[in-house]
Amino acid sequence: MTASVSDLSLPRRIEQHPRLAALVAALAGVLQVLAFAPFEVRALSILAPAILFILWVGASPRQAAWRGYAFGVGLFGAGVYWVYHSLHLFGAAIAPLAALITAGFVLALALFPAFMGYLVARLRVRMPGPWALILLMPALWVLFEWWRGWFLTGFPWLLLGTAHLDTQLAGYVPVVGVFGVSALVAVMAGCLAWGLIRGQRAALWAGGVILALWLGGALLSQVEWTRPTGQPLTASLLQGNVAQEEKLLPEHLPQSMALYAQLTEEAFGSDLIVWPETAVPTFHRRLEPEFLGPLARAARAQGSTMITGIFTYDPETGNMYNSIARLDGAGEAEFYHKRKLVPFGEYLPLRGLLMWLDDFIELPMADLSRGHGGWTLEAAGVILGPSICYEDAFGSQIIRALPRAQLLVNVTNDAWFGDSIAPHQHLEIARARSLETGREMLRATNTGISAVIDHRGRIRDQSPQFETHVLTAPTQPRDGATPYVIWGNWPVVLWAVAMVVALPLLVRRRTT
Repeated sequence: MTASVSDLSLPRRIEQHPRLAALVAALAGVLQVLAFAPFEVRALSILAPAILFILWVGASPRQAAWRGYAFGVGLFGAGVYWVYHSLHLFGAAIAPLAALITAGFVLALALFPAFMGYLVARLRVRMPGPWALILLMPALWVLFEWWRGWFLTGFPWLLLGTAHLDTQLAGYVPVVGVFGVSALVAVMAGCLAWGLIRGQRAALWAGGVILALWLGGALLSQVEWTRPTGQPLTASLLQGNVAQEEKLLPEHLPQSMALYAQLTEEAFGSDLIVWPETAVPTFHRRLEPEFLGPLARAARAQGSTMITGIFTYDPETGNMYNSIARLDGAGEAEFYHKRKLVPFGEYLPLRGLLMWLDDFIELPMADLSRGHGGWTLEAAGVILGPSICYEDAFGSQIIRALPRAQLLVNVTNDAWFGDSIAPHQHLEIARARSLETGREMLRATNTGISAVIDHRGRIRDQSPQFETHVLTAPTQPRDGATPYVIWGNWPVVLWAVAMVVALPLLVRRRTT
């Protein structure tokens, strides 16, 4: 006779201590953060959701929502506390206001697992056996990660799949993307939860499923989805290490110009010389005649092409953009304009209601416009797939340049987050984009961590953080398309929707 999940003894014991259950959920959220960089205790990405799944078994909708909320507070409170750094240390917000905004951000993000828990409790009514744990909850998990990745511009941070770039599950990333691996990790968490609830026999069965998924990833890791094309290039990534509190000061501009000119001259002879995001924080049209133009021509004479992050201005529309410029010294510059802007950093949402924030927080780039135009740049004889700052967190956007792009380039400025875990998390996210697309990435940052990432998401070389450094390394352009480049996130999303819709219907039909 198959037991209903509502009849299991462990969940019944949990119901006797509801406050303790919420505390355990919050601690599980904190544990999940340790699965990501810089801690990289990867097994916790399976254990933490397994604990939450157990807490959801047999819970009422209200209880499940509260436990999901507690989990979210732990996860995002420990995982994105660094928002406070950018608001207080570099945005000049007073500490109480910065703390209030950060807390509001965390509490808003925690609504995602809260709503997930509510739906789990609603949809798993009368669902027998392990199916709620190993299919329904994982399907909802990946749907909510995906929703969080685009809702209100999106925040695809701390995704389960990102924690497995160095495990056997990395073999799935070029096939189903990070969201697909999130689904697989959640399935494994459901299996673990079922084994813990039901004892030895169920644990053996669940362990077999986990082992099969692990071996499948190992086999897929042997597949080369893309192929080298052309000769390797030499790239130099310039890390100026300009302090954020000085970077945007007008009086500091000459020093930044002198610094990057010096670093560029040190890198002469490399095929590509890449500057970080807004390396010299003023408009391209102001620097072109007397600074960028002559420097680009000198670089070209040495066989180099410059790629720089810089602000651009369209005099016809009055729009300002955060951009990447290709400067080859031979003619007109080519630009890529950033499309995914950072709320409160690069634009002010609900401007009519929130203009009062200008009196309390410095928002020096809050009037930028969303980019448009092409998705690629051409430099040094190869097609580049450019991205700026946290645009590399959006796999669905990065593949817009593929399969045409042969090399990924990301310029960013993680100095906003100080000496926190954010730059390490961001580098891990960038690695996921290389693995998804089968392309190497050149990642130039202001204060670190600059890196050359190979097509399997492994760091080939990186700069020391908070040091002025020129990282020069070979990089190999590649052709071809991974399954993820072709299909994107849709196969995983459709699978998850099918599970959420079909499982309760099938169970209802069997039990009537």
